[in-house]
Amino acid sequence: MSNIALITGASSGIGRAFAHYHASLGGDVIIVARRKDALQSLKTELEQQFGITATVIAQDIGTPEGAHALYKAVQKAKIQVDILINNAGFGGHGAFIDRNLDEDLAMIDLNVKSLVTLTHLVARDMVAQKSGKILNVGSTAGMMPGPLQATYFATKAYVNSFSQAIDQEMRGQGVTSTVLAPGYVHTEFAATANLEGTGLVKQKGKTAAQTAKIGYDAMMRGKLHVVNETMLGFMVNWVIPMAPRRMVMSMVQGMQKKK
Repeated sequence: MSNIALITGASSGIGRAFAHYHASLGGDVIIVARRKDALQSLKTELEQQFGITATVIAQDIGTPEGAHALYKAVQKAKIQVDILINNAGFGGHGAFIDRNLDEDLAMIDLNVKSLVTLTHLVARDMVAQKSGKILNVGSTAGMMPGPLQATYFATKAYVNSFSQAIDQEMRGQGVTSTVLAPGYVHTEFAATANLEGTGLVKQKGKTAAQTAKIGYDAMMRGKLHVVNETMLGFMVNWVIPMAPRRMVMSMVQGMQKKK
């Protein structure tokens, strides 16, 4: 019985941790990112440490045809995907009108459009084989508005809603969809998103390995939605939804201001 996970954004951070965790359980992986050298290094590491097979596909899935090209490469290799982990994504700090519009549109392309496209392509195969698990990496950012990261928070709100809706549609056909909504995680994300110096990155947070395990285990149980910290989960699920919107946005904006 095959146990192959397709993981996007696998060259670093949570994506790399997902690859490690799945491989540690004896599963083969298809690791996807733009950085081929980093993927090749990860492939060697996983195969030597865990004795599994790692397939490298260096592909920018944020381009208009990126997700289709990835799917075609998987099909050409004749690999059945049993688990899809949509992890690739990025954020960006700053007031919306001050940011480069092309960067925000690229964020939507990667965080939303590529995720939807790849899910559509792979999920059809999963339904046909009557089994499969999907894990979409969202964020607690998707559970509230995000001044100073307006587009990023909005893309994660889409992921949160989309992931749960397709689970309802496909669960009866043997395919589940889980959304992992982490709080702050210690990865290169903060530096890439220009968040260094904000209150957000001063939080204790979780490691990439801890977060990946929480998300992966929730996916395997068929859980609909999971936050990677218990108290944070209570806050975003029960406290923030009841709080006045203006107060929430003021709090979020304060956490994202440069000190």
